[in-house]
Amino acid sequence: MAASTLVSACGPLRPGVPGLCRRRPPRGLWAHARRLPEPAGSGRSVAAVSGPGASGTDRYCLELLRKRDYEGYLCSLLLPAESRSSAFALRAFNVELAQVKDSVSEKTIGLMRMQFWKKTVDDVYCDSPPHQPVAIELWKAVKRHNLTKRWLMKIIDEREKNLDDKAYRNIQELENYAENTQSSLLYLTLEILGIKDLHADHAASHIGKAQGIVTCLRATPYHGSRRRVFLPMDICMLHGVSQEDFLRKSQDKNVRDVVYDMASQAHLHLKHARSFHKSVPVKAFPAFLQTVALEDYLKKIQQVDFDIFHPSLQQKNTLLPLSLYIQSWRKRY
Repeated sequence: MAASTLVSACGPLRPGVPGLCRRRPPRGLWAHARRLPEPAGSGRSVAAVSGPGASGTDRYCLELLRKRDYEGYLCSLLLPAESRSSAFALRAFNVELAQVKDSVSEKTIGLMRMQFWKKTVDDVYCDSPPHQPVAIELWKAVKRHNLTKRWLMKIIDEREKNLDDKAYRNIQELENYAENTQSSLLYLTLEILGIKDLHADHAASHIGKAQGIVTCLRATPYHGSRRRVFLPMDICMLHGVSQEDFLRKSQDKNVRDVVYDMASQAHLHLKHARSFHKSVPVKAFPAFLQTVALEDYLKKIQQVDFDIFHPSLQQKNTLLPLSLYIQSWRKRY
């Protein structure tokens, strides 16, 4: 999609021009925001976060999430207490699948691991999960909330297809991948919260696609260090950019235009998701708190003029826990 088309759709994004920016919250909110549970090194036990009856498998999922999906970990902490352990299990399941691609040297081994998880899901729905911490917690979540098996299988199937080291042919292919992974995860989170609402599903679809696009952008420096580029080929060709340009960490305007187009598309999906704000049940809002981290990244990349390799983009946002709490307190997404 050309930059000019995207600008007209979602507003200008270049630095100094209103687009991604939001007003700063009132000063009073900073004073009233409670402290979130400390993530690490705080002296607080994992059991304190999970609940007094936290099991070893529950703690395993929480720790896996904290180490491998810190943003998802923080978002899950702000869910209602009765939904929290199931959300940890669901996201830990997603982390296990996401790790397969980078942890195997051969595609065959990756396919074997995906097959293990397919059988695990089948066994979970037959009340005979394997003795694996994530599988056990996933079984508990399925029993507790009657989760839809189709969404779990879609995540596995799409991750399995993605084991091939190939760039996305176009932005639609990337969005389809995001729909079947990130959006499916959100549909399941809505089920955990007891939400069955068409407007919430539409919002989840767009947020999941925005998450997929942002994840692809954020991972580009890491993939480049391993001589891989997964950015959509249609956008790269549109601006005359080759994979080698990204491997060389080129600062050319054409390279920035590729990033700009993708960031604009992610912003457009967030805008669409928020257009359902008045129709989505308030109980569903906690499922969509990841929009805070997405918007934070899009603002940062705008500030560095879409230089995807800028060091500031690799730094952790230490204010994210506070930002998430404020957004939760405001009952917005």
